[in-house]
Amino acid sequence: MEINKFFPEIHGNFGFGCMRLPMVQNKVDYVEFTKMADTFINAGFNYFDTAHGYIGGQSETAIGDCVASRYSRDKFLLTNKLTDPYFKKQEDIRPFFMQQLAWCKVDYFDFYLMHAQNRNNYEKYKRCKAYETAYEFKKEGLIKHLGLSFHDKADVLDMILTEHPEIEIVQIQFNYADYEDASVESRKVYEVCEKHDKPVLVMEPVKGGSLVNLPPEADKILRGLNGGSNASYAIRFAASFPKMAVVLSGMSNMEQMTDNISAMKDFMPLDEKEMDAVHKVCDIFRSMNLIPCTSCRYCIEENECPKGIRIPDMFSSLNAHEAFHNWNTTFYYKNVITGNGHGKASDCIRCGKCEKVCPQHLEIRNLLTKVASIFE
Repeated sequence: MEINKFFPEIHGNFGFGCMRLPMVQNKVDYVEFTKMADTFINAGFNYFDTAHGYIGGQSETAIGDCVASRYSRDKFLLTNKLTDPYFKKQEDIRPFFMQQLAWCKVDYFDFYLMHAQNRNNYEKYKRCKAYETAYEFKKEGLIKHLGLSFHDKADVLDMILTEHPEIEIVQIQFNYADYEDASVESRKVYEVCEKHDKPVLVMEPVKGGSLVNLPPEADKILRGLNGGSNASYAIRFAASFPKMAVVLSGMSNMEQMTDNISAMKDFMPLDEKEMDAVHKVCDIFRSMNLIPCTSCRYCIEENECPKGIRIPDMFSSLNAHEAFHNWNTTFYYKNVITGNGHGKASDCIRCGKCEKVCPQHLEIRNLLTKVASIFE
């Protein structure tokens, strides 16, 4: 395994994103997560990523119980984030940060990111002196490296990095489907990182699973290559660019862990034939006009929908309907709305709370109208 060219303390260029951990009855499955963490570390990797909003706070405590309590601190690196809903003024930041350390059962974070920065919430971070406060944490040894994660257009990132040259690393959404997407601007955002000479952390390399379960025509193209999984091509695509320090994968079972490790332990960039196949898959996606939802669940976890509408699951059902036209897509939609407090798409009161926190800037209210028209 090669030494990370940007941060020697990072082993390899692959990270464990703890946003989609294995679950049993709405609780993190500690037995399965422990096995996955052990497999990850035993394979030579050491980079874990979390945030307080992930799984309603369970991600942090699971890391504390299953990783930090079982390994010496030099065996793993941990990234956490300062997330918008959890502070209102500068004075709130330090108590929240110290609680994050306690939840994760660590004395410091290796990386601490200003979370999900965009044009709107950046103004709040400036007003609350969040960057300056985090930099004080670094001076105190409570964090090793200061960074940000980003969900907006390239010009906004350029503005932030110009105003905060002390930022050491940037986490961006980057995958082959979003590379030229006008709403995400993966390529342009990456080029801003190059301009400012900032190493990059990649989130959503498989686009919330959309690049794993491909439409039949697209799947056939990748099956015609050398036998790698659909996920492996997506992750290797993201890692093939020169500024990529770590590609994160949000793994939720051992099968995903094993497959990702096999692709990244002895990493090789995509060759010309593989890159050409990926471009053909992109052409198919563009022709289908699917909803670019990554199932991050910000719309329902960090900003509870007042009607209990399971928005990402509904969009997944709609995409499946558009891609596969199977009879069972309606069946899956019925599963989505089954349960106490789960609203139908037509129950949307158009309050707009979901759209304010959507990293993909989706017109969720209008899309729910489309969901209702198809399935209801």
